[in-house]
Amino acid sequence: MMAAAGGASGRGARAEKVQRIFERFDANGDGGLNREEMAALVVAVNPRVKFSDEQISAILDEVFRTYADFIASPHVGLTLAGLLRTYDDGAGDVDRDFDALGLRLSTDAGEGDDSAAGAASSDAGVVAESSSSAGATGTGILDDRLLASASAPRSQPPRAAAPPWAVSPNNGIIFESSWSLLDDLEILVKRLRSKQLQRSATAGAGVGDNNNNSHFDSFSEAGWSREIGGPSDSSERRVPWDETSRDYLSFVKEVAVLRGRADGARSREEAFDNHMVLGRGLYEHQLFRESLISFRRSCELQPTDARSHFRTGNSLYAIGRHAEAKEEFLLALEAAEAGGAQSSDILPQIHVNLGIAMEAEGMILGACEHYREAAILCPTHFRALKLLGSALFGVGEYRAAEKALEEAIFLRQDYADAHCDLGSTLHAMGEDERAIQEFQKAIDLRPGHVDALYNLGGLFMDAGRFPRASEMFTRVLSVRPNHWRAQLNKAVALLGAGESDEAKRALKEAFKMTRRVEVYDAIAHLKILQKKKKPKRNGTVGEGAYLVIEPSKFKRAGKKTTLRQDLAVALDIRAFQRVARLSRCDVDLLKKEMNETDVPISYSGGGEPEKSIRKAALEVILRRLLRFLKPETFQGAVKAINEKVLSVLDATGSGRVDLGMFFAVLAPICSGPTDKRKRAVFDSLIWRPNNEGGVNIRRSDAITYIKLLRAVYIPSHGVSDMLEVHGESDPSMVSYAEFLEMFNDPDWGFGILGTLVKLEAGDRIRHGRHTCSICQYPVIGSRFTEIKLRFSLCNRCYSEGKVPSAFKKEEYTFKEYGSESEALKDKCTCFTLHSTSLQVDT
Repeated sequence: MMAAAGGASGRGARAEKVQRIFERFDANGDGGLNREEMAALVVAVNPRVKFSDEQISAILDEVFRTYADFIASPHVGLTLAGLLRTYDDGAGDVDRDFDALGLRLSTDAGEGDDSAAGAASSDAGVVAESSSSAGATGTGILDDRLLASASAPRSQPPRAAAPPWAVSPNNGIIFESSWSLLDDLEILVKRLRSKQLQRSATAGAGVGDNNNNSHFDSFSEAGWSREIGGPSDSSERRVPWDETSRDYLSFVKEVAVLRGRADGARSREEAFDNHMVLGRGLYEHQLFRESLISFRRSCELQPTDARSHFRTGNSLYAIGRHAEAKEEFLLALEAAEAGGAQSSDILPQIHVNLGIAMEAEGMILGACEHYREAAILCPTHFRALKLLGSALFGVGEYRAAEKALEEAIFLRQDYADAHCDLGSTLHAMGEDERAIQEFQKAIDLRPGHVDALYNLGGLFMDAGRFPRASEMFTRVLSVRPNHWRAQLNKAVALLGAGESDEAKRALKEAFKMTRRVEVYDAIAHLKILQKKKKPKRNGTVGEGAYLVIEPSKFKRAGKKTTLRQDLAVALDIRAFQRVARLSRCDVDLLKKEMNETDVPISYSGGGEPEKSIRKAALEVILRRLLRFLKPETFQGAVKAINEKVLSVLDATGSGRVDLGMFFAVLAPICSGPTDKRKRAVFDSLIWRPNNEGGVNIRRSDAITYIKLLRAVYIPSHGVSDMLEVHGESDPSMVSYAEFLEMFNDPDWGFGILGTLVKLEAGDRIRHGRHTCSICQYPVIGSRFTEIKLRFSLCNRCYSEGKVPSAFKKEEYTFKEYGSESEALKDKCTCFTLHSTSLQVDT
């Protein structure tokens, strides 16, 4: 850090100098330095540096972010205490600034140093390099202006034409040769940009006219901080470099020459600094592939330096190589932790970016751990708290998400993305009025906030406020015309509002955008509804009027017909199975994981040995089991499993899960023959420490398993009574055959598995032109026909006890047809019996 040396003696003289500087620029006497006054201060104490407007803006943005606690209000600005803190943090030299302004104390004229180096290095104390202040920026990417290594030699003063990131005295640039390379690089980049702009203008489109970026501020951050997209100047972000042009290829060769100069440095340390500066300069101009080469070379020169690995990870992430980025961040984390206090300031940023890279691979539970660690290391890191809240929302832990997001908003009131995610969290918790307020705050802060508008539209649609929902989706489309989900939801909202013609047009537009089969099915369904013109009384939009009949009045024509209550439970399990994608996970993979996974034995709170692992480690195993899923789909699967399974297995909230019990709970709903699934359950229980190496399991383990299995998949039926009947302290052993009896028990076991398997087999079965008499959709899977009234119901409507209101009876008797061939065979049988009876009568 810069020492606060000077002619003034003692703390009192130093404070008086800061006060005199403050009073000099507090022109309106309101007790604070606003942006205009701070800009005047920066320019005045750096008389030999010619700042651009962008550079001044970048400096002021950092000041007001870093020292937010010392901002009286946006209009008043930085207080005297805040300015004093900037000098205390070592960002500037109060004596040099004092002398540069020509000020004098009444008792001591002091000594000044108005040399170019002295003046240029102060920057009015606008940047802090302490770890606490660094975290307050909340950025998701390391900013060398805030996080300079404490062990590094004093940075060189910025040049007059330096880019914004290099203006700060804490720019990390150590050697004069690095400044020379940066100057030459800036010339090359300007030349390249000029040529590409000319070519684009000739072709009839400006370089900045990238349709994908035309509404940059309308997006919520996907996790990674905005800085990962490129430089701090938003106008620069819109430069889509044409990497196939001759100009670009010539530029690459010229940059290679600069790297050669860096390699020819007099020492290894100087070469490292040269390559880091080249990499940073290239990165700030969105030349990520070229920056990656420079950062890689820095890693080779100093393999244990955390900053080089960190920036390599940033470049890899920027070009979409997320797995490699994660590995670099892990190396950076290892180096920073080994570096002790010297690297403590960069640790929160490494954790944040590592979490974001893990999210990009779908590893959201692991990301939560790193965001949480960043927030612990730097409690004022509002971006880490926001990311933590968003990730917790993503795994269904809504209360914890609400708390983290509220803390982020407390630290930064104008954080639109945090307000948006808090709105989504509150909506998921059923607090719709609060959710509406949060979405509206996000929209007020950023009127074109696509996510806030879209999610608010979804909330209105859930609440049945279809005109308002349609309005929100229309606003989304005004910002992002190709948002097909908004177009589809707008169609549904219009349908709910009774505007069928408009809804049909909106659906056709959505189909043009995406050509997805579900949109086509929705259009076909709308046509059916328009033809049938069903009344809307006692039903939702698109349903005929119906009555809900109590279960006792639903009778079965035979034992092969599924009980209505059992079907309802099986449908819920099947829905979870689909979302978690476990129906595509072969049960044999569970056995493979058990054979290959080495889990140390730990002890539960009750003293029982178990093979337990943290949720983040369990997520890694799940990723191997579901490796065929895309990252975003895998995140949805993890959320479903966390909400339904892990919440039961980790009821105490310890963050650890018994892996053997977890495998046993998943096995029944994985793909494979029923017998294999049941065997996998038994093998999972044998794999647990209490039974490992044997052929039988303890009865108490079997009972505990059945209890947990029902708690996960059949929670509405309750499991407490089971303990009273069976007891849980029986020390006897259970063979596989005995276990099957317990498992197959329809009342106390998991006899519902047979119904679930039937649903799995019926996914692709259709029944010709038969549609459900309630929802009007084509019947898929089993068809339930009332044997006298001859109306048909789909699986869902039958399980919910719905019948058409036109057919009111005391009792209803249904027969289940697994396929249309079964129904045809039944008709033929009835016809044969009828013909025979006629012959006998004759």
